[in-house]
Amino acid sequence: MVMTQSKIKVLLVEDDLVLGYVVKDFLQQQNYEVTHCTDGSLAWQQFTKNIYDACLIDIMLPGTKDGLELSKTIRKKNENIPIILLTSKNMDDDRIAGFSTGADSYLPKPYNLKELGLRIHVLLKRNTQKSEVSQFMFKIGDIDFDYNNLILSNKNIEQQLTQREADLMRFFCLNPNRVISRSEILMSIWGKEDYFLGRSMDVFITKIRKYLKTQNADVLQTIHGKGFLFSYATPTSSKVKKTELAQNLN
Repeated sequence: MVMTQSKIKVLLVEDDLVLGYVVKDFLQQQNYEVTHCTDGSLAWQQFTKNIYDACLIDIMLPGTKDGLELSKTIRKKNENIPIILLTSKNMDDDRIAGFSTGADSYLPKPYNLKELGLRIHVLLKRNTQKSEVSQFMFKIGDIDFDYNNLILSNKNIEQQLTQREADLMRFFCLNPNRVISRSEILMSIWGKEDYFLGRSMDVFITKIRKYLKTQNADVLQTIHGKGFLFSYATPTSSKVKKTELAQNLN
């Protein structure tokens, strides 16, 4: 069976229909998958429903959510996704306002499409390099989790983990703030699911929950009838709102 590589997904937010079409067409020629929205509210709806690799946002948008507000909201939801602001404004105050929302880059109009493509490429490459490191080192409140060395620690306590415990812990860290089914965990960690593996998984999860509580981190919850919820906020992101968690439970 031939495996095809999935396309990089870009959220383009531009109220100018002609410019939006031109940018979308250019990015599609670069093999990107592009969702084009013409206002901030619609873009936010799309962002919460789909997974994107980069966002291109025009600052001057119609409606109640302009580009700066959208950028700020997206950054709170995802601390790593590259955000490029597109604007006809070119004042220093506007640039500062843009970067203060968490945007990574700022491109004044009219801009060269090739330059836009290069900026996207550079930000995605940088994000990939950061992601490779963050796949194995995690910060959970005051707790540090070092997957490679199988260590869960804070300032006062260091807990050595088994390989299976570390595998589970890493899986939870890579899938925070959403309900994960027992089946998904078993298939991801053990590669199959059956009754006895399920019981073994329960034992490992009980141990992990005990380790976390010992270090004052009650972040692993059992959602009866659904699975597990590993809820925590990363250091530079705000805490997950109850309304967001409620959406995960529906």
